[in-house]
Amino acid sequence: MEKPKVNPYIFVIIGVLSVSTSAIFVKFSTAPSGVIAFYRLFFTVLIMLPIYLIKYVKELRNMTKKDYILSTIAGVFLAFHFILWFESLDYTSVASSTVLVTLQPLFSFFGTYLLFKEPISVKTIFSAVVAISGSVMISWGDFYLNEKALIGDILALIACALITAYLLIGQAVRKRISVVSYTFVVYFMSTVALLLYVMIKKEPLYPYPTTDWIYFLLLAIFPNLLGHSLFNLALKWVSTNIISMAILFEPVGAAILAYILIGEKLIWTQWVGGFIVISGLIIFSLGSAKSKSNQM
Repeated sequence: MEKPKVNPYIFVIIGVLSVSTSAIFVKFSTAPSGVIAFYRLFFTVLIMLPIYLIKYVKELRNMTKKDYILSTIAGVFLAFHFILWFESLDYTSVASSTVLVTLQPLFSFFGTYLLFKEPISVKTIFSAVVAISGSVMISWGDFYLNEKALIGDILALIACALITAYLLIGQAVRKRISVVSYTFVVYFMSTVALLLYVMIKKEPLYPYPTTDWIYFLLLAIFPNLLGHSLFNLALKWVSTNIISMAILFEPVGAAILAYILIGEKLIWTQWVGGFIVISGLIIFSLGSAKSKSNQM
């Protein structure tokens, strides 16, 4: 495997900071969840299209039938991850929804063990438990005992499982093709899936206020191109487990932005939970760095 020119963990850090803005842009938009998700992917594909046609389109020939099938499945998983997560934000708070949708280690540790035979150390399990405990504490004050919040929680958990499956597929396919080709194909397939979903539900694609179009574009640039695309890039050198653990920082960033921009108050459990999340990430990162140095 070729060595990266830049430390892949830098891509992961930038990606986490970028995806932390996603829930805020969705909260600001007045469009239905399916429409928001569609335009997020549609604008991403449009931005990538010129670069892809000029430099990478020939790589389509190198993709096998299996790669196309897996990329299509990944695109559908990504589409419904966005739909369900955006929908959950209509039922519960940014903190609660973001926490639940980022509990990916619960799924990714199991998935990478089954699919890639990646060992799970005691330190990895401990760091995951610490970080997940912090994530739960962040939204402890927002878990309301009513039917509406419960629906939002369930939708966010399903969205979490779907994004983990999407990352696991990427970990397999990205070892054979470039990040640009894989990302473009996945985003294109996801856009098609979302368009079909919107048409079936008869959700209007227009008109929307100018501010909504700005939020659609910002969702494409930050969470997608600077978020998920960088995760796909990093997957060539790092495990889905590492990215899933790092994404646990997203609730911290999202909760802070929600407090500043839309007035969602942070209570003491969320501040303490944020500290616990970061502590879990540090434990995991130190363990990963040590095991990596031992392999060199």
